[in-house]
Amino acid sequence: MVSLQKRGAMDSVELRISPKDWLYIVIIGALFGLLISLFFYFPDPALRIPSTILFSVFVSICISLFSVVLITISNNLILPRVNKRFWYLVSFVFSFLSGALGFLSGFVVFRGMEIPIVGLVAPYTLPIAATIGLMTFLVGVILHQFISMKYRHESIKTEKLTAQIKALENELSPHFLFNTLNSISELIYTDQRKAEDTVLSLSKFLRNALDQKESLVSLGEELEMLRTYVDIENVRFGDRIRLHIDIDPEALGIKVPKFSIQLLVENGIKHGYIGDKLNFWISCADGVITVANDGKKCTKVIFGTGLSNLRDRLKLLDIGRLEYDTEDRMRFMIKLGEKE
Repeated sequence: MVSLQKRGAMDSVELRISPKDWLYIVIIGALFGLLISLFFYFPDPALRIPSTILFSVFVSICISLFSVVLITISNNLILPRVNKRFWYLVSFVFSFLSGALGFLSGFVVFRGMEIPIVGLVAPYTLPIAATIGLMTFLVGVILHQFISMKYRHESIKTEKLTAQIKALENELSPHFLFNTLNSISELIYTDQRKAEDTVLSLSKFLRNALDQKESLVSLGEELEMLRTYVDIENVRFGDRIRLHIDIDPEALGIKVPKFSIQLLVENGIKHGYIGDKLNFWISCADGVITVANDGKKCTKVIFGTGLSNLRDRLKLLDIGRLEYDTEDRMRFMIKLGEKE
């Protein structure tokens, strides 16, 4: 079996075979041994006994297990310490040993038993071991190409999703920033003190946002950014935006998309504010984060830029979905763990 590492100047990516893949390899090895046993089973009547099949299957499992052990050693201890030019040589040696030692160990176990298949292969033990070693290397080359393609496909898929998520996140920041800058430009001429406070709050908000490089943040971090955001908006709305947060401290570690709750509050202010106090109730129970407000209710909710953005990020991150309810109050629910 061949397992190689690929290293760049700036990063290191190791091709690893997962435990699940190894399990499949052992199972496939056993089935391969079963098929090989049929070449001996049918031509010679003396070999048409269960021990022929048992011997072939056992030897194949031994080869697979030796591959697990030796390739793991090669990946973790040998390849990282040798020059790239020798990787194929090291892989050949370990693959050859996996096949040869696997066959020999299986043969040794059955050698003391008086069964026809052992008597047939005994005179050719070493040549057969060498041949199986070469076959194991060739199978390993095919396996290496298959796993490389699998990981390459997953890597491309992950990079594409990451790019989509980052594009959606970048779409949000200017949307909020432009609104705030417009408010500051108005305050400069009417209330310079408030303009200064708004700039400081905006600086804090952006610093917290930029420090978070991950697409998912803890619920506690999201609520902290939300409070800063509301402080900024209250400069413009005269402290008429009120937050009522009822969340168990144990739930503050839950991961949510960055700007998710802030976006729902911003959407509520944009579409629900009617000139009086606007209250928001935020809660989290049974994996459902609820953001409700007592502003203007919409008979028909249209997913514009902000709501579509959040819905798409929840889908791309594969962590939940967005729903709404207008029965008594305008209410949005982020249902974590549920999918569309």
